Amino acid sequence: MSTLIRWNPTRGIPFLHGRLDSVFNDVLGRDWGGEEGLAAGAWIPQVDVFETPTSIVLKADLPEVKKADVDISIQNNTLTLKGERKMEPESKERQVYRLERSYGTFSRSFSLPPTVDTERVEAEFADGVLTLTLPKREENKPKQIKVKVNG
Repeated sequence: MSTLIRWNPTRGIPFLHGRLDSVFNDVLGRDWGGEEGLAAGAWIPQVDVFETPTSIVLKADLPEVKKADVDISIQNNTLTLKGERKMEPESKERQVYRLERSYGTFSRSFSLPPTVDTERVEAEFADGVLTLTLPKREENKPKQIKVKVNG
């Protein structure tokens, strides 16, 4: 004789929640598990990328990161930003009530289109913002061709 088991549609939710957390942790390299994730120092700087007629521009927010703690490299049309945002040393003179800002090492990689001239990339670091200007190759810039009309 078999036992009748009542179907519960929510029984698999904790398992699904754990699997989704695992996927996000693997893909993003980040712990989304609340305060523990913040304390672990997972940090990914925010980046804007836009295009002008002559270049591609990347702006990365790197507050309180020193210029010496940032490494920029381009290899095989992949731009990589690496660095570290260091936590302030502990002090017995202050009482910490909450730490929400993330600290630690970071690494971001971006695929560059073949139109970028990787030999002429310029970097500027001011007010906590890293600006990379990636000029387009001369032959890839749009050219204006004037059409002559006869008679």
